[in-house]
Amino acid sequence: MNLSARNQLKGTIKSIKKGDLMAEVVVEIGGQDLVSVITATSVDRLGLKTGDPVAAVIKATEVMIAK
Repeated sequence: MNLSARNQLKGTIKSIKKGDLMAEVVVEIGGQDLVSVITATSVDRLGLKTGDPVAAVIKATEVMIAK
């Protein structure tokens, strides 16, 4: 799949906490955790499970850098 978003971070699903409507998906990327909240339907449709390799695609109008 080709996307216009340039910020595509490859990682592995560390955990999924699924509720009735929403799910919290934690992706480990280079020793850091990235947390995403997506619909439970999307988790099912994509067949996501712990240990799956995934890409976190970030499309934002603003990204802050802290030092």
